[in-house]
Amino acid sequence: METIQSQFVQLSHTLSQQIIGQPQLIERLLIALLADGHLLVEGAPGLAKTRAIRLLGDHLEGSFHRVQFTPDLLPADLTGTEIYRPQQGVFEFQQGPLFHNLVLADEINRAPAKVQSALLEAMAERQITVGQTTYPLQDPFLVMATQNPIEQEGTYPLPEAQLDRFLLHVAISYPAEEAEREILRLARREASTIKQPSTNVAPIKPISSAQLKTAREVVLNTYMADNLEDYLLQIILATRQPQRFGDDLAGWIQYGGSPRATIALDRCARSRAWLHGRDYVAPEDIKNVAFDVLRHRVLLTYEAEAEGITVDHLINELLQRIPIP
Repeated sequence: METIQSQFVQLSHTLSQQIIGQPQLIERLLIALLADGHLLVEGAPGLAKTRAIRLLGDHLEGSFHRVQFTPDLLPADLTGTEIYRPQQGVFEFQQGPLFHNLVLADEINRAPAKVQSALLEAMAERQITVGQTTYPLQDPFLVMATQNPIEQEGTYPLPEAQLDRFLLHVAISYPAEEAEREILRLARREASTIKQPSTNVAPIKPISSAQLKTAREVVLNTYMADNLEDYLLQIILATRQPQRFGDDLAGWIQYGGSPRATIALDRCARSRAWLHGRDYVAPEDIKNVAFDVLRHRVLLTYEAEAEGITVDHLINELLQRIPIP
């Protein structure tokens, strides 16, 4: 009998055959799904961000919807609105795109603050209130928001405090040369009307909501040794008390990670370990997800930014200076 863990491993393998050159994005999507969180993806256009979450939706028993964020977008365009039906003389609620299982918020920083707040509130509360009625959102509910790092003109940057609502902040880059060659071949096969040999794996059965719920329970019970839990806590505490690991770090950090960062690092490390076929968490799991968990939760000082210090550089320094158990 196929286990739920092997199903997710097969899902990861299938996605990697369809999304070439972005293994980190695939893994982070699955981690967010298992950890019941949302992710913010930052990368140049054309790096398969939309393709990734759309194909993930194809392998889940659920619905997918893409929303292009623009400056004229209104909160009701996301949540839905009440429409008057004159024949019946009543108002009827018309659901918005947030009533789907997977939602792609494309270029979230192009919409004004009210629209961003409506999305982030739905992400945190898993419900929407219109008028005097509250509507629960579907389970599972995953939002993948994207940001374009190239253009900043006409954008509305997300406030740092609201960024904390995202489980992960994933930065993706261009694929390697060989991966680019495979992308060319895949694009030709998909565009051709002539039957061509395919290297894709056989279709897999979509994962149901019940199976996903079971997988999440198993992930939560993935074993983490006490010394590894202490190591995880030390990483978070180091962002709040950096002077313990060097006077230079003390001048770099303005605000550290909140308890939400601790919970996110724990759940993401367990999810990664489980996806890699283990029933226990290893130090490499914590270190691997630490960048994406902390990248949007640690604020640098003006002095650090003036010196050209980045958050990734800071996290790397912390991981090097905190002893691994």
